Amino acid sequence: MSDANPSSPPPAALKSAPPGGSARRKGLTVIASAVLLSVAAYAVYWSVALNHVESTDNAYVQGNVVQITPQVAGTVVAILADDADRVTAGQALIRLDPADAQVALAQAEAQLAQTVRETRTLYANNATFDAQIALREAELARAGSELQRALDDVNRRAPLTASGAVGQEEFAHANAQLAAARSVQAAAQSAQRAARESLASNQSLTEGVGVAGHPGVMKAAARVREAFLALRRSELPAPLGGVVARRSVQIGQRVAAGTPLMTVVALDQLWVDANFKEGQLKNLRLGQPATLTADVYGHKQLFHGRVAGLGAGTGAAFALLPAQNATGNWIKVVQRVPVRITLDPQELAAHPLRVGLSMEVEVDVTDTSGKTGAELPRAAAVAQTAVFDMLAQAADAEVERVVQANLGPARPGPAARPAAPAVHRAD
Repeated sequence: MSDANPSSPPPAALKSAPPGGSARRKGLTVIASAVLLSVAAYAVYWSVALNHVESTDNAYVQGNVVQITPQVAGTVVAILADDADRVTAGQALIRLDPADAQVALAQAEAQLAQTVRETRTLYANNATFDAQIALREAELARAGSELQRALDDVNRRAPLTASGAVGQEEFAHANAQLAAARSVQAAAQSAQRAARESLASNQSLTEGVGVAGHPGVMKAAARVREAFLALRRSELPAPLGGVVARRSVQIGQRVAAGTPLMTVVALDQLWVDANFKEGQLKNLRLGQPATLTADVYGHKQLFHGRVAGLGAGTGAAFALLPAQNATGNWIKVVQRVPVRITLDPQELAAHPLRVGLSMEVEVDVTDTSGKTGAELPRAAAVAQTAVFDMLAQAADAEVERVVQANLGPARPGPAARPAAPAVHRAD
């Protein structure tokens, strides 16, 4: 009986076996080498490029969404712009019924005209009182002359009375005339003082200002401005250029002041709010360059911008219902902080975006020498409009028109009066 293992292949069979194991090992070696090379290449790429980039796809286009609300109550009689219409700054969007405002303006203008004419009377009275003072001074001077003449008559007759050259009756008559002259002089003095007080009282209402600057005229002018603005505000202008959205107003609707009627979106003043995870904020700085892509255009169109600001808190902190992590079971959730990215205006004009569109953002954080927040207050306004300034200028022009129409011809000022004459008194 042979000791050979019957299951062992004969030597000839071993020599004729195909080299499959060696080929498999070569294939696995090639695959392993490729994987190692890929890992090494990715590690190099990460250390050179990706390590200096923070990216997120949680980013959306934002912009100034301006609500159009009336400043006065009224009934809508015309809708001059609809959703998706492009409008310019100052263009009329909605018109309210102006009838009540027109009546109020007419009443205010009539009151201003009457006030101007009444105020002109005050200035004219200055000249009247000045003439009365001159008249009273002349009367006082005549009374002084009459008093001096009566006093001279009494003084001449007094020594002659003792010798009998002048009778007692004549001397008594001279004394009576002297007493009457003194009464006339006292009355003239009182009339002069009354005229001066009347002038001073009237001048206290007019001194230091002209007719147009008189307090009464200015009060009436303020009412005209108020009524004029109320009339002009019956037409709602666009405070800035953009595209109309969310129109909710209907014709014939009675609206109150402050009711949202539509919105205007300034599509040339858009930015992107990129919500980065809290672990990505370490190297983000103001001014760092950013590359953005929009889903609406795909990766073929790149947008370029810069980091303009980092939010003061996470989105959850400013939510309508903030999370209460101190109650119940707690599960940690990675928070995100909004980072504002400005866009290149030229690229935005060439490839328009819309508010709310999704974006992918990559920020180059190689340069970390910048600030994480603004250190000084903003020097210029975030947004401003001059549309409503034109209403104020038009109101001032309307007031000036009414005032000038009722001022009348210019009046010469009162002539300088001579000094008051000396008053003769008899002891």
